[in-house]
Amino acid sequence: MMANRVAPWLLLFAAWLLAAVSSLSAIYIGEVLGQAPCVLCWFQRAFMFPLTVILAIACFHSDFKVWRYALPLAALGALFALAHSLLYVGLIPQPIQPCTATGPSCSGAGMTIFGGLPLPFLALGIFAAIIVMLLLIRRRTR
Repeated sequence: MMANRVAPWLLLFAAWLLAAVSSLSAIYIGEVLGQAPCVLCWFQRAFMFPLTVILAIACFHSDFKVWRYALPLAALGALFALAHSLLYVGLIPQPIQPCTATGPSCSGAGMTIFGGLPLPFLALGIFAAIIVMLLLIRRRTR
């Protein structure tokens, strides 16, 4: 019985850890490095920051039904990260780009980390990993 609870809790903890590191990294990039976030980055943050709090509370209470309210947040964040990634690679036409000439660029050189990994791709990967973990939690605790 205890082993059945450990695996979902570790998945929940890993999902929280990803959300927390992502949120802290976004704050570090903005506040310490001084890089202003673009419009799409703000939307992604709007979904990642609450995930950090929700998943922390779920970890504390071993709430494995957290997928019901965390999954929509992660999915919406992933959609914004996907749009941002498509914009970054140039698949979204110029007329519908959300970033203005006066604000930070959604596809500029400042949008990379770790020697060239685009931040939009990293955000998409993190949202996708959280989604997978939440779905595994759902499956293992039915």
